[in-house]
Amino acid sequence: MARVLALSSHVAFGTVGLAVTVRALHALGHEVIALPTIVLSNHPGYPHVAGNKIPAVDLEKMLDALEANGWLRGTDCVLAGYLPTPSHVVIACSAVRMVRARNASALIVCDPIFGDDPEGLYIDGATAAALRQQLLPICDLATPNRFELSWLTDETVTTPQTAVDAARSLRVPTVLATSIPASDDRLATLRIAQNGACGCFVPRRRAAPHGTGDLLAALYLGHTLNGADPDTALGAAVADVEMAIGTSEGRDELSLSGGTVMGRAKPLPTVRI
Repeated sequence: MARVLALSSHVAFGTVGLAVTVRALHALGHEVIALPTIVLSNHPGYPHVAGNKIPAVDLEKMLDALEANGWLRGTDCVLAGYLPTPSHVVIACSAVRMVRARNASALIVCDPIFGDDPEGLYIDGATAAALRQQLLPICDLATPNRFELSWLTDETVTTPQTAVDAARSLRVPTVLATSIPASDDRLATLRIAQNGACGCFVPRRRAAPHGTGDLLAALYLGHTLNGADPDTALGAAVADVEMAIGTSEGRDELSLSGGTVMGRAKPLPTVRI
């Protein structure tokens, strides 16, 4: 069992942000310290939404309390998800420093949640730029979708090969690139390192529920922390997400009741890119 410090959004209704991250990591046997960067009634894609960002100064105090109680000492990973302002990016970087001061080998993961196709950016550009300049350089793993990878690198990403080229320009040791267009009306999820790349390919769907990116990042991380090799972690995470989407068909939210879709699917095959 690993302990993960996760910073992201929290919703009262739905399966996005910490609601899905915590559930997925728990299903794979891990402990989660969950710090909400924003608390909302629901995903902003619905007609009505209410809530507020958690002030960065309050998050700093919470981190200090966790440290004072000794709970950061046993932390094996930091997962930074939705960070709504540049100040929240600074807090995420502080969390990384605090954890690595206790555990130099802690895994640092950035799920850069700031945009998607076709909407584009859904946070201000200054926050996305702060994430690129301050957080990505200290990460071991980043999990951008197609839009985010293109924005972060200022590269056109339209195929698996262009995604590989863009990801390597980030200088993050490993990039998990999602929703990458592929031939035959498929989408690819790619694991890209400087010395190799592989991918899982699935049929493109007309629509998918909210939270699939959060789920994929958490599952890949969870399998990795359990000692799975990179190919198996990728194939297992994508298979679990596909199963979750299948059981949620026609819904706006992922159906994760009972944990029946997490860590149970047979890993999909991976292909070298």
